[in-house]
Amino acid sequence: MNKKGKTEAVKALDIAASITAVTKEKSISTDLVLDSLKDALTTAARKYLGTPTNVEAKVDRERGTIEVFTRQIVVEEVEDPEMQISIADAKEIDDDIEIGDELVQDLDIEQFGRMAIQTAKQVIIQRVREAEREKIFSDYSDRVGELVTGTVQQIEKGNILVNLGRTEALLPYREQIRKEHYRQGDNIRACILEVKNNPKGPQVIVSRTCPEFLARLFELEVPEIFDKTVRIVKVVRDPGHRSKIAVTTNDSRVDPVGACVGMRGNRVQAIVRELANERIDIINWTEELSLLVRRVFSPAEVKRVIPVGERKITVVISEEDLAQAIGREGQNIRLASKMLDKEIDVFGDEEFANLTDEQRAAALQEQPVESEEEIAMAADPDDSLQDDAGDDPESGADTASEEDLVLEDDTEDAATEEGEDPVLSDITSKAIETLSSTDEDAEDAIDKAQLQSDGLTDTEIA
Repeated sequence: MNKKGKTEAVKALDIAASITAVTKEKSISTDLVLDSLKDALTTAARKYLGTPTNVEAKVDRERGTIEVFTRQIVVEEVEDPEMQISIADAKEIDDDIEIGDELVQDLDIEQFGRMAIQTAKQVIIQRVREAEREKIFSDYSDRVGELVTGTVQQIEKGNILVNLGRTEALLPYREQIRKEHYRQGDNIRACILEVKNNPKGPQVIVSRTCPEFLARLFELEVPEIFDKTVRIVKVVRDPGHRSKIAVTTNDSRVDPVGACVGMRGNRVQAIVRELANERIDIINWTEELSLLVRRVFSPAEVKRVIPVGERKITVVISEEDLAQAIGREGQNIRLASKMLDKEIDVFGDEEFANLTDEQRAAALQEQPVESEEEIAMAADPDDSLQDDAGDDPESGADTASEEDLVLEDDTEDAATEEGEDPVLSDITSKAIETLSSTDEDAEDAIDKAQLQSDGLTDTEIA
């Protein structure tokens, strides 16, 4: 084999290896990489020629050959300089050519120059980056609500950047359990909340406070839920403090609450540890309202359940259990209201018995439905401010907004884009750049450039 033949064989191996590396590394199609390479070569050729000319490129991956050529139709009078060439100019290249013939001229890649090669390389890198971002956005958009595991990469003013491998996710301060504290390098589990398609690429937002996160943890720890023998009906949470999860089953041989609790509570305790010792009440779901209310408030003794219209119920609790039914700062009754989707008025049995006729009538009267504007105006402004501004009550430091962190990350990404991707650069570095002449001056200029069970009786597990 002559020297030229050996050189071509080496280049063929380099091109095949580089394209295979890119497709595996970036999880994109080989055809896209080849199309990007061809477009890059045609861009470089047009820059080299300096005139609008129809340039085509052909890349043979198996043989490792790269061909760049112009293709124009010979005409008497040129109307489209890009697609046509005059007969006079064509005759200077080929004496035997005639009007209507197609003139194909091979271009020597070696003559493109360093600047043209760099232009080709940037075209390839940009195309592959865009394809990679589209694939990441598509893949993660289909995974909203799924559980993911990553590594804490950066903590910026309360917000946490999580490395998921293929991309980074943002765990905003408002989606974190307040008791938890992380350091760089810690493993972290969260639920994909949403995926935003930002100009600089997809932004995956994850959460440890959403109800779906607790549901996914139960799916992970309880095989009966994973195989759908036991079904989660509803989850309500006060993240880091207390939550209620309602479960049911169509298999009469299975105790749904017992399956979730596990032997000696091992299943639910694993979830409690993951959620910073959040108390979990596990409830056996039923469509019978009176029985469901008793299970929701268990172990507090419910004396009476009085439905008041469609949106409200009045619950009479044993006097000694009243404080337990309401919970600290009304926490238990708020969760019960969310679980039942009803407004709940709670009275002690002695208090309810001592009500006057007017007071009892008022207690058993359904309130008018408030408009969305009235509900919004009645909302606690402190909570809204804390969610929006992200003030950390423990550290006293203002947390960065989601947009701020995205912008900072975008700036960092933009700075990275200015450098060369070693895998992408391999395509042109080995397949093209080795064919080009070296221009030292141009090269220097570019290089700067995260209980309650109802088995036989409801049992609360902390």
